[in-house]
Amino acid sequence: MSLITWLKSIFSHRGKALSQYRSGMIKAKKQDYAGAIADYSAAIESPQIPADVKAMAMYNRALAYSALEEDAKAAEDLAAVSAMPGLPENIKTAAQQRRERMRRRDEKADDT
Repeated sequence: MSLITWLKSIFSHRGKALSQYRSGMIKAKKQDYAGAIADYSAAIESPQIPADVKAMAMYNRALAYSALEEDAKAAEDLAAVSAMPGLPENIKTAAQQRRERMRRRDEKADDT
């Protein structure tokens, strides 16, 4: 594979994943959480997706799951983001904090 072909494949995969991610963001903003989850999932499953795009898609998919009260799935995504190697610590910390807020909310709901 030539260098140019390799570079094109990287940018096309990233571009497609980013497009799916952005589509998910638009749907989430319109409160179409199921549609957003589908788009985020498609981005996550894209071949050779860059780690930063995958982390963004997983984090936002977790938020969409949480909006649909599918907290187990949301927690799973947040744990995966927290465990991803090579991500900046602020992203991992944000995922851990969101997961902790969900846990406290669930405990509060159980108490009532």
